[in-house]
Formats: sequence, structure tokens, C-alpha cells
Amino acid sequence: MTNQKLRYGLIGAGNNAVKKHVSNYTSLSNIEFVSVCDINIENASKVASAYNVQNVYSDFREMLKCEKLDIVSICTPNHLHADIAVYALQQGVNVHCEKPLAINAAEAQRIVDAKNDSGKKVMVGLNNRFTNEAVKIKQYIDEGFFGEIYHAKTGWRRRSGIPGRGTWFTNKDFSGGGVMIDLGVHFLDLTLFLLGLPEPSYIAGSTYQNFANSTTRNRNGYKGNLAGIFNVEDTAVGWIGLKSGATLHFDFSWASNIESEETFVEILGTKGGAIYRNGELKFFSEHLDTCIDIIPQLNSNIKSKNEFEHFVNCIINDDILYAPAEDGVYMMNIVDHFYRAAKLQAPVLFESKSAVKI
Repeated sequence: MTNQKLRYGLIGAGNNAVKKHVSNYTSLSNIEFVSVCDINIENASKVASAYNVQNVYSDFREMLKCEKLDIVSICTPNHLHADIAVYALQQGVNVHCEKPLAINAAEAQRIVDAKNDSGKKVMVGLNNRFTNEAVKIKQYIDEGFFGEIYHAKTGWRRRSGIPGRGTWFTNKDFSGGGVMIDLGVHFLDLTLFLLGLPEPSYIAGSTYQNFANSTTRNRNGYKGNLAGIFNVEDTAVGWIGLKSGATLHFDFSWASNIESEETFVEILGTKGGAIYRNGELKFFSEHLDTCIDIIPQLNSNIKSKNEFEHFVNCIINDDILYAPAEDGVYMMNIVDHFYRAAKLQAPVLFESKSAVKI
């Protein structure tokens, strides 16, 4: 790491932006936080004041033209990601974009093309890749612990977790979709990343909208408006067949009649298996003709990789990104095919590098 300071700006001054991006970037000695942009200038001013930042904007184009930034976080509603990222790259700014990279694969590809033209870097905010547990599972896979992996399961299910009817999350024009894009992208990406981003063969699945009119299933802190738009799914379940012959089942919900919220990744192999549930990791295998459980003692205070320090290092040292924009295109291609399959209520085949009509 050098003593070089990167000029950093934030676009989209919501709670997630502050808790995740701003708090982490401002903890780094080689970041100078110089500007905040939000269409709601009061939100931008509030964040700027809290971090002693002088320059506040309501127009991202104006900020990117004036500030000569090195790096920007994009934490806006999903439908704005592509336009902002492309413009930032054209201005010579590296981009850290919250997931999903865009609302569909075609929009995500626009970002990759702009990145390639600019020579700058784009990283997707896939924070689950950076946990100690994910790094350890990947290590076990790479070292052959699992043998041949033939099936995986993943999910993020909430009992009450709707992000407020009438917010941008529940409006498809702004979000691109419901729980599949909101929660699903996190753990579907993690599972496929652990498996080496394999080539899919087909996908099948269904979407459900069962709690759109509920007044009791909002996530804590999110207020809904029953007169607001809710034209996305609150549950998404599906099945992916991989060209390797392995399969993957997924189950995501904002609201379900279940005991409690859970996240999980389960990997099944011919020699070993693993379950990563609600942040706890266990491995399973056989030794001396006996089934054994392995519970690794991971130091939670020492991150194997830090998402924000990693991106800064990659910019300064031209290192390889752990969550590059190309992976965002890969994921959105899967999401596009899933929505198509759910609409048709029939499996959809993956064609090589082709867009899918939803």
C-alpha cells in the first residue's frame, strides 16, 4: 500500500450507503472523502455534515465533472446504476457499485463495455464473498475436500422483511424485480462464486406475491404505503441445472410463514459437505469409517479480505478484483432467465451469451 490518497465521492446518501460504504471508506488512511450527491439535497447535506465534507450535489453529472474523483460509490435505486456508472467511467472514475450491478444483463454489459473503454475498474458490492467463512469454503473446495460437488442449496428467507410497499424496492421500474434481485442476488452469487461461476444449462422457478397487502410484514424501520406500487415478487424459488451435471436449488422471500429469518448455503459433494447457516459454518465428511463434523474456529475479528481496502489496493496496484463487473453480468443473465422461466412456468435453456426476453 502506498501513501497515495484517492479522492472519494458518494452517490446515493441512504442508510446502506452510510453504514456500509462511507463508514468503511473513511476508515482507510488513503481515502479522502470529498463529495456527496443525492437527488434529495437534504440527505446529501446530512451525510456531508456528519463527515465534515464541504461539497454537496443533487446532480451526479455535475459532481463527477467538478470533483476530479478517483473512486465513487453508487448506492442509488437499481435502475440508475448503469447510467451513473457509465458516466462516471467516461469521466475517468473507478466505480464501486452496489448489487445488483444493473436491472438486467444488457444494462450490466453497458457498464462492462464502458469500463473496458475507460481503462478504469468496476467492483460490485458483493460483500458476502469477503467473509472469513466464504474464504474458508472456497479454500476447502479448491483443495478437493468435497470431491465431486453434485448439488447445492441456498436461500435467504425472512418472516417479516418487506422493504416497504410503495418504496422503490417494490416498483419494478426502479428495482428491476423483487426479492430475487434484493436478497436473492446476495446468496445466489455467493453459492455460484464458491462453485467457480459454472456455466448454467437451464433454469426453472416460480415467483409469488402473497404479502403485498400486508401491514404487518414490513422489515423493521421500513414504512409502507398501501396505496403505493407493489408489482414485484415477495418470494422466488427455483432450480438451476449446470452444464457440469450438478444442480442448485434456491429459495428467497421477503415474507414467509416460517419460524425465523435464515440465510444458508449448503454444498454437497461425494467426499464432503458444508452448511453455512446464519453465519455459522460446519463441514461434514467421513474418517476411519465414521461420519465426522468439522466446526472451524475462525477469528471473526480478522477478515481474510476487506471489500473496501481490497478495491483501493486494486486501483493503486492494478490488482485483480475479487468481485468484478463481469460477474455482475453473469448474475444478471441468470436473473433474466429466471424471470423468463417464472413467467412461462417452464424451464428456460441458456443460450451462449445471448440476451433473454422477459
